[in-house]
Amino acid sequence: MNVFKFLCLFFLCFWSCQGQKNQASFSKSETPKKETSNIVGGGCEGCELMYVDMPKHINTIDTSMGWHTPNAQKLLITGKVFQLDGKTPASNVIVYYWHTDTKGYYSDGKGTAKRHGKRRGWIKTDENGHYSIYTNRPTAYPDKSEPQHIHIAIKEPDIQQEYYIDDLVFDDDPILYQKNKAGKKYENRGGSGVLRVLISNDIQIAEHNIILGLHIPNYPKKTEQNIQSGLSIGEDSPSFIPFHAWGADKGTRTCPVCKYGRYLGILLFVGEKPDWQDIKKWLAFLEKESEKRRKELKVYFIYGNGKGYDFENRKKELETLGKELKLNNLALTFTPSIQDKESEVNLNKINPEAENTFIIYHHRKIIQKFINFEATQENFQTLSDFLDKNKSPYNHLSGVEH
Repeated sequence: MNVFKFLCLFFLCFWSCQGQKNQASFSKSETPKKETSNIVGGGCEGCELMYVDMPKHINTIDTSMGWHTPNAQKLLITGKVFQLDGKTPASNVIVYYWHTDTKGYYSDGKGTAKRHGKRRGWIKTDENGHYSIYTNRPTAYPDKSEPQHIHIAIKEPDIQQEYYIDDLVFDDDPILYQKNKAGKKYENRGGSGVLRVLISNDIQIAEHNIILGLHIPNYPKKTEQNIQSGLSIGEDSPSFIPFHAWGADKGTRTCPVCKYGRYLGILLFVGEKPDWQDIKKWLAFLEKESEKRRKELKVYFIYGNGKGYDFENRKKELETLGKELKLNNLALTFTPSIQDKESEVNLNKINPEAENTFIIYHHRKIIQKFINFEATQENFQTLSDFLDKNKSPYNHLSGVEH
């Protein structure tokens, strides 16, 4: 290699790496300089490039050049975009994405948006909030400073300012594991960006929902709830280790979402105001739902009443309940209180004053919750309909080895 070619390659690599670090810096946990302004999202370095070469007509499905790149891992990301309540589908929302190539560079880009590379694109959600992105799985930066990731910027039709949400990252990425182990914190802007990938032949598939405005500074829209309990829809359901008094893991301390987070799951939390007549009705209904849905649904009752707590008495109390209701599918578990730190049940942020809190998750992400949900036929139907509607077409696929 002659000197001229060597120098060209050296400066190209140097410029690319520096550009990557600079353009990625806005998505890290440090507060942007504009955070104190009134700008929705607090400022977004690089997001203005979403308008460069933006198509006049944007589809609900987009395919980047990465999908057609030889030897690249094909990746489908599909899901819905919801309003801040996590329940109302959001239509006509533009989602802009960009990521590295198979060598970890934002390569081949031209013009004003050169530093975003060529693996970029846009989708616009349909009336039901649906979107799909066909691309390739990105490679981490050459210096391994950040895990594999896809940058995401959002433009809502009725908000002037675009804003960024958490990068999409992959839970089987060893760099992400090391970052988490080192205590890296993600902001959950728009919900958790952690993707749990499934495999279909040579394609990796990740189901991912986005919650508009969640943890976005200066977001103008608000939601009102009579009572607060539990983490927000869109966030990851955290690990915790209750004691299992009844069910498949009886006699152990097992994390529900760690062991059974792959499919749909229901966590029914009860704190210091148990209504046992209501609880028994719910458990009987959920037993039938579990039987009907078999492998696709796991249900856990978590009792965390600290008043008069005694380990042996609480265990016997739930054992008696399991026998009385003839529960074969549900797990009855307990912690010393609903805010107990040793079991880390406190990470769920359950209000002990709530009569009950239902957390429904899929791939560990919270997709629905109900607070003080009374055991009525109407509510039974509401919950059953939700489970039907959110049954994944990819449940038959296997996951990526970690």
